[in-house]
Amino acid sequence: MQLVGEGYPGRGFDRGISQYPTVGDTAHVVTDVDLRTIYRRPRDPRYVQVGHLAAAEAIPALVDIDLMVTRHSAIVGTTGSGKSTTVVGLLAALSDSKRYPSARILIIDIHGEYGHALSDRAAIFRTTPDEARGEKPLYIPYWAMTLEELLPLTLGDLEGSDRGAVVDRITDLKRASLRLTPRSGVTLDGLNVDTPVPFSLHRLWFDLHCEMHATHIAVPGQPQSRQTWALQEDQEGNVIEPGDAMQCRPPRFRPVKDVRNDPEKIRLSASRLNIGRAVDGLGSKLRDPRLAFLFRPGPHLPQLNGTVKSDLDCLLASWLGDERPVTILDLSGVSPAIQSELVGTLLRIVYDALFWARNLPEGGRERPLLVVLEEAHTYLGDGRRGSASSAIQRIAKEGRKYGIGIMLVSQRPSEIDATILSQCGTIFALRLTNERDRSHVRTSASDSLEGIFAMLPVLRTGEAIVVGESVNLPIRTLIERPSARRRPDSADPAVVVAGSEEHGYETPGGWNQRRDPSDYTEVVELWRRQDPHSTRVVADEEREDGEEGK
Repeated sequence: MQLVGEGYPGRGFDRGISQYPTVGDTAHVVTDVDLRTIYRRPRDPRYVQVGHLAAAEAIPALVDIDLMVTRHSAIVGTTGSGKSTTVVGLLAALSDSKRYPSARILIIDIHGEYGHALSDRAAIFRTTPDEARGEKPLYIPYWAMTLEELLPLTLGDLEGSDRGAVVDRITDLKRASLRLTPRSGVTLDGLNVDTPVPFSLHRLWFDLHCEMHATHIAVPGQPQSRQTWALQEDQEGNVIEPGDAMQCRPPRFRPVKDVRNDPEKIRLSASRLNIGRAVDGLGSKLRDPRLAFLFRPGPHLPQLNGTVKSDLDCLLASWLGDERPVTILDLSGVSPAIQSELVGTLLRIVYDALFWARNLPEGGRERPLLVVLEEAHTYLGDGRRGSASSAIQRIAKEGRKYGIGIMLVSQRPSEIDATILSQCGTIFALRLTNERDRSHVRTSASDSLEGIFAMLPVLRTGEAIVVGESVNLPIRTLIERPSARRRPDSADPAVVVAGSEEHGYETPGGWNQRRDPSDYTEVVELWRRQDPHSTRVVADEEREDGEEGK
């Protein structure tokens, strides 16, 4: 037995003990009336219902959204425990337009699970959008990155003079862009390599490539320059390939030649840079269509002189200022090798924008932002020191003051950095069978109630223990399940579907169903398109909607 709080008739119930009971005092079984006194606050707009008490279905389970958002939260549970459904249920309640018309929620969805469940209230951004479903293209402008974020995705780790040379060139390109298009808040004297000013990465690649790989006609008394390039020519004297920076086509240079009786001597470049392989790798990345969302970010793509059609204000307005309360950034089409870096970049851009706008109506103090991080253990592994970990640690420690909260969602809490998990003031713990996971949650929770955490391995699907600052007392609750049309795309497929044999109709899927004719043509089409949405499935859904309407 543990003492956690006390109450008096007519005064409600609060945490903390001011007067301890003594030996011989009478103990009573808790009744529904007592439970209502302890847990129920139905008229307070700060509280939102997430389900009902496991021990009393008539009593709602309420959480304080002020403390859940600003003091951060975590939803943990093993696979199949109802974790994703819990997230959808929570977000559906928090984004209720009648109660919270100015709610603002940003979901980093690395598996594309939540688009279907929240389609009626979410703006969905994907690297390969389906416009028929109302999805929008996801663009992440590379020039909004800091140097530490940009280099791992472009040139890799550089050191010494090579790193300094790249820093100088990027700064010069940003300075030239700023001279051509002045931007409020930035001066030439205050500009540095991390200032989010557009510059052309294609021009940087082109200049670096030519500086190291160009061959030059030796002209006595004249230093190597663009005027001394030795470009290959055809028989008529026309240049075969002058190069195109925006198309990532390098020029074709003449081979080195040093013949004594030939008056035209060809020399290699005298550049001291030693990043030839890194620059060649950057060229390949710029040509890779899978990275177009990053290196060719639509209207945010800088021209060679650094001009862009759309600046960061439009990008932030689409992410944080949409009329719908939820924004989903779907990273399911992004290579896992760079997901962590991109998550860190996205969070840092959002945090910096709201940090500096903290006194504006668009800032987080007037309109707080909840950031949901799905499968957080994949980029917040214990011991990792990547950009994602740094950005989330910063938000966890400082975001409360600026109206930015995080909600971590993970099936392996033991793999999340303990420093980050311990910053989560509220924990929704669903079924956890792994002892290491349970121990990690137990030590990170603000309530040291050993007895309640001992129930984690035997919780039912959709049942959670809620502990922390947003609940008046630890709650064992059954999370309210959303409707069938609002469930995330994470349900287990049915191996056996019962019922069709007796009733004479067919149900989709299952090993015990009649085998349909196989046609893998569309399988290959979706694979190549990197898009799981089938036109056949869309047609089936539209037919079902029509039948329901009738």
